[in-house]
Parts: sequence; C-alpha cells; structure tokens
Amino acid sequence: MFEHILIPTDGSRLSEKAVRKGIRFAHAMGARVTAFHAIPKFQASDVMMDLLGTNRGDYARAAQAYSNERLRFVQKAAAALDVPCETRHATTDDPAGAIIEAAQASGCDLILMASHGRRGLGALLLGSETQKVLTHSSIPVLVYR
Repeated sequence: MFEHILIPTDGSRLSEKAVRKGIRFAHAMGARVTAFHAIPKFQASDVMMDLLGTNRGDYARAAQAYSNERLRFVQKAAAALDVPCETRHATTDDPAGAIIEAAQASGCDLILMASHGRRGLGALLLGSETQKVLTHSSIPVLVYR
C-alpha cells in the first residue's frame, strides 16, 4: 500500500516511540523510509549572543550534531529491521512546512509522525507542528499518539 514513508523526529520521547512504530509499520508494508529532522533557525540577536557567550557558528555546529544524533537513531532502528532508510534535514523556522517539503522532494506517499513534541506554553502559543502538517499536506499523514 505505502512504499516510501517520511518519519520526522524532534527527539522527544513520543517522537522516538513514533519512530520505532513507524519503522515496524514500514517493515510490515515492505516500504522504505526517509528520516527527517528540522533544525530550528538561530533566533538570537548579536547582543543576546554576546550575553550567552556563543555565536551563530557554535549554534550551527551544536544543532547539526543534535540533528545527526536524531537521524542516527532512526537509521539504527531501520537497520535492525532491514528497512531501507535515507536521511534529510533542513534548517528552518517552519518545521511543518519543511516536513511537507521533505516528503514531497523525497517522493514519499505517507508521513508518519508523533501527535506532539513540544509541551507547555510553547505548544499553546506556537501550535502543534503535527496539526499544521495535517492541515497543509496533500500527502496522507498517519499520527502516532
């Protein structure tokens, strides 16, 4: 039924559970997967960076390392079940849009993602990335709760 599944991850506990379930689902379908991680854009002014004692380069290296770690988690889960797995990442201030773009660019026919990642006030103010993907994607979305 499905041949190529995009599995976005943000590193949250629920996201990691969704990854494991998504890999098992892909295995059962005989599908391949593309793991995706959206790297948040650095949102601090130069003054704030001075106060924090960091710079954009330090942030970019740390964010890329974290993204690589998240994507390796998916690769290992896929390898354990012999599911073919590619990886993608994007630096963005619109994770939902980047997820949809990655699915389209990879030729995916399903997006499988966790119902939520961020918690608390941030989720209330910014809204659920999953909800945004559900609203705007022309590709079917399977949500893991």
